Amino acid sequence: MVTKHTHKNITWVDLESPTNEEVRQVMEEYAFHPSIAEELLLPTMKPKVAFYDNKIIYLILHFPAFKHSHEDKQNQEVDFIIGKDFLITTRYDTIDPLHKFSKVFDANSILSKGTTIEHAGFLFFHMIQKLYRALEHELEYIYDALGEVEKNIFEGKEREMVVDLSNISRDLLNFKQALRLHKEILESLEIVGKKLFGDDFSYQLKAIIVEYYKIQTDIDSNMDSLSEIRATNNSLVSTKQNEVMKILTIMAFITFPLSLVASIFGMNTIYLPIVGHANDFWIITGFMAIATISFFSFFKYKKWL
Repeated sequence: MVTKHTHKNITWVDLESPTNEEVRQVMEEYAFHPSIAEELLLPTMKPKVAFYDNKIIYLILHFPAFKHSHEDKQNQEVDFIIGKDFLITTRYDTIDPLHKFSKVFDANSILSKGTTIEHAGFLFFHMIQKLYRALEHELEYIYDALGEVEKNIFEGKEREMVVDLSNISRDLLNFKQALRLHKEILESLEIVGKKLFGDDFSYQLKAIIVEYYKIQTDIDSNMDSLSEIRATNNSLVSTKQNEVMKILTIMAFITFPLSLVASIFGMNTIYLPIVGHANDFWIITGFMAIATISFFSFFKYKKWL
């Protein structure tokens, strides 16, 4: 599907899962390299940036999406073809930040507060800002999940939270892996962006890198929180296990001499003391009860219970 948005002399063409015919038509209209057209037909595994004929930048970036993905994908790819007066985006999923951006762009509210779009580079700048800020919402989802896990931990659900912590750790790792190459790509973009749009555009290019570093800072913060919560959970689980082992050990220690006494008086021998007395059962039972109470009192005195 091809959607075209225009403001003054700037055009934004948005392609969603384009067909061969749609890609061919857009390529002929905007005269970009055929090798770019080939890459638009299918998702690309790795990010990249390339500069063609000193007039077109081709950029591929992948953005993590756990909460806002409309398909069973954790990474959403966006291909950018940036010219002086046009921007072409290609995507293979419904990407909420781009959908919202299109509404803003159509309403021209992007021009509020003195903001101007002198060339397509400024359009790309506002768009990539929107995409990175959407990642902050994805990280808020992970932050909220960590808060819920922390609450459950201190409500005595440590064992159940082991799996939840592992899932959060996996999501954070996938998030970090998806953004791992963004830094190098954006630094390369800064170089070619200056060539295409001039040094006056360098502030916006650096601002894009700053947005990336904000996300990295949030990821690191969540990683630290996860590490502390996991350590706390492991300590509580270990403490509970030690308590259980201590109680089982004490029970075994108490019941061992009782079992020993019962075994002795159950021996099939000619002579056994007390056995045969009129109250032998109560004497033996009383002795075992006294021994049990004595052991219990001793453990209580030592504060082992």
